[in-house]
Amino acid sequence: QLVESGGGSVQAGGSLRLSCSLDGYTYSSYCMGWFRQSPGNEREGVAAIDARGNIKYADSVKGRFTISQDNAKHTLYLQMNDLQRRDTAIYYCARGRGPYCYSRPTDYNLWGQGTQVTVS
Repeated sequence: QLVESGGGSVQAGGSLRLSCSLDGYTYSSYCMGWFRQSPGNEREGVAAIDARGNIKYADSVKGRFTISQDNAKHTLYLQMNDLQRRDTAIYYCARGRGPYCYSRPTDYNLWGQGTQVTVS
């Protein structure tokens, strides 16, 4: 089970850090990613880290968001800085089907319940 936390409301320019608890699952051999979905829009990839530690970001968040994982704490993080209104969405963490990361939500087969991020 994946459980996200850390969402909330923040003013534009502010920061939030999302966490995803990975307890109970072997994740070191898989791609782990963050996605987001806003009303009326498709779910989109935000950031992902593969089994070797290679990281990808969506162009819209490069330089503002940072994905990381703490192996000891079994937790995946998404540090979000300089948040903008367009970042408002439900954010999900997800585990990929294998060690390499791809951009489509269908390439991920384990999802958290999501956490709301609202930027005003």
